[in-house]
Amino acid sequence: MDDCADGEMAEAVVRYLTEHPAAMDTLDGIAQWWLMRQVVRTDLERLQRVLTRLADAGVLETVGQGESVRYRRRGAAPGAMS
Repeated sequence: MDDCADGEMAEAVVRYLTEHPAAMDTLDGIAQWWLMRQVVRTDLERLQRVLTRLADAGVLETVGQGESVRYRRRGAAPGAMS
């Protein structure tokens, strides 16, 4: 048994219930909707950090601002698809 992984999973369940105090679901529903939602959120936060680091390092450049910011390889030709 991995106590660290169990603790992380317990934290994810509690976070979900904090956001949705009236939530109730089956084992499968909790796995699919509650925990996967937390994984996606965590992955998005991690991806944001990585993209920011890559932009700061000059690997990527940003186009636009705020929620609609887009990222591309620095020096990529405008309109080029990769």
